[in-house]
Amino acid sequence: MKYIFRPIVILLLSWFFLACEDQNFLDQIPKDTPTEGYFWKTVNDLEVFANGFYPDLGGWPSHGGGPYWADNNSDNMIPGIPDQRLSGLITISDANGWNWGSIRSVNLFLQKSQEVIEANGGTNADIDHLIGEGYWFRAKLYFDKLQMFGGVPWIDQPLQTNSDEYLFAPRESRDFIADKILSDLDMAISLMKDDAGEFRLNRFIALALKSRVALYEGAWEKYHNGTVFGINNSDPNKYFTISAAASKAIMDQGPYRINNSTGTIEDYITIFNQEDLTSNPEVMFWKKYQIGFNATNAQRAVGFIPGNTGASKAFINSHLCLDGMPIAVSDLYKGDNTLQDEFINRDPRLNANIYNIGDAINQNHNIERIPIDKGGENRCTSGYFIKKGSKHDLVLQQTDFGSTTAYIYFRFAEILLNYAEAKAELGTLTQEDIDITINVIRKRAGMPEMFISSIQFDPNWDFPSLSPILNEIRRERRVEFGVEGHRLRDLLRWRAHELFKLAPKGFKYHPEDYADVSNFSPFVDAEGYLEPYQIIQPGELGFDPERDYLLPIPLNQLKLNNNLTQNPGWPIN
Repeated sequence: MKYIFRPIVILLLSWFFLACEDQNFLDQIPKDTPTEGYFWKTVNDLEVFANGFYPDLGGWPSHGGGPYWADNNSDNMIPGIPDQRLSGLITISDANGWNWGSIRSVNLFLQKSQEVIEANGGTNADIDHLIGEGYWFRAKLYFDKLQMFGGVPWIDQPLQTNSDEYLFAPRESRDFIADKILSDLDMAISLMKDDAGEFRLNRFIALALKSRVALYEGAWEKYHNGTVFGINNSDPNKYFTISAAASKAIMDQGPYRINNSTGTIEDYITIFNQEDLTSNPEVMFWKKYQIGFNATNAQRAVGFIPGNTGASKAFINSHLCLDGMPIAVSDLYKGDNTLQDEFINRDPRLNANIYNIGDAINQNHNIERIPIDKGGENRCTSGYFIKKGSKHDLVLQQTDFGSTTAYIYFRFAEILLNYAEAKAELGTLTQEDIDITINVIRKRAGMPEMFISSIQFDPNWDFPSLSPILNEIRRERRVEFGVEGHRLRDLLRWRAHELFKLAPKGFKYHPEDYADVSNFSPFVDAEGYLEPYQIIQPGELGFDPERDYLLPIPLNQLKLNNNLTQNPGWPIN
């Protein structure tokens, strides 16, 4: 985000030139870092410090597919090296997220903001907004910890070496932490502006995070109830109600909408491969890159190389046919004997997300066959080569560290699907709710509308014990957000380990298509489908549902703080 360092640069240059005008500048208080007594005086001081929180949001890696390879940790994709968590191979590490430095920085910011208020003779809209950003970031950091560890100590003061009441604090229950997160977000919502300028958080992004957090906690408490990860006296409907209300506030008050300007699937495709998303009304919050400042080579990787990964057969099968029917019952389905067959009469988002034979990688090259026979990052593991995020009109690959593809944090489609799911979980979903959420998304994709009264039974539903409408909402979520990195969060909150216990499969392999490749014989199952993990992880993946839904507390932390308890299934020493 180009604005992050600009105030710092201006501030440092100003200090430098002012010092140079003074013959005694060597005797001045150091001004290249915030100095107690000289900082925390102005709104600009608050903004400079708050800018330092934004890198915690993440972005494109220096090499790789970024968010469009992020589903490697789920049943949507098959990385060449199996995901450790799904495989039950997570080890107890001191570097698995039990880090409190960023939370301490936010707590310091919130504490010191009171000094800025005093120095300015009271608060104002600019000060309030920046304090709201502090609450937002603390909520986001704690939500990350909630997803990793469940309940953790709640620390809302900057720790000192003598802060024993915090340094040796016990873990709070997960619902306590969830409520604290939502309380912080309520503070952020009450303080933040609707529009704080390009690339800054605003009130609607606080509502968006509130929608996400509450939906996660509601589903976790409902579907983990009665397990080692459940909580006493859980009230999932409280959280579903909060999520629905936050979502609806954005829908009613926000400036966002699903972009359907061309009326084609291009409106979906171009969300993910643009350098500038300022004019896209669906993208709520995103990060801009520019050459010479923060550009990476992400666009070079996405769409140009398979990355030793690929989508799973299960993800492909989740896409409906053009009549709105699942492949198990639709007369339009042409089978899966070849890759080309699978794309016929299917939801257009399938080809927006996955390459078909004949698709252009760039202006110089079309897909002739899927590179399942290559090595390293040039290999597609499953036959389903990820296309999402690619930009096929590029003549040549951009050079390393030269991409400026935008990075998306929140888009409006999530808000709509959060609302539909929360209302369905509450049992209050109406056809009108479907029309203003799922059917808006389906229209952009070129798919038929959904009608609650006539949902087609699917013998292959992922969740046969749940209602048809919940199954279809979850399907829509999987397809719309496919290979964007949302899937693991959904699987965890739904307690859906049954979906990734079996070894994942790829497309149907035809040896004649690779007859010119010497010494190539991929692993396939009895029906001829690729089975990449047949040897390295035969049978079921090793995810332990009594242990692996949460990460372990590092052992050194248990020794340092005797009041901490370990998560279920993990050793304590």
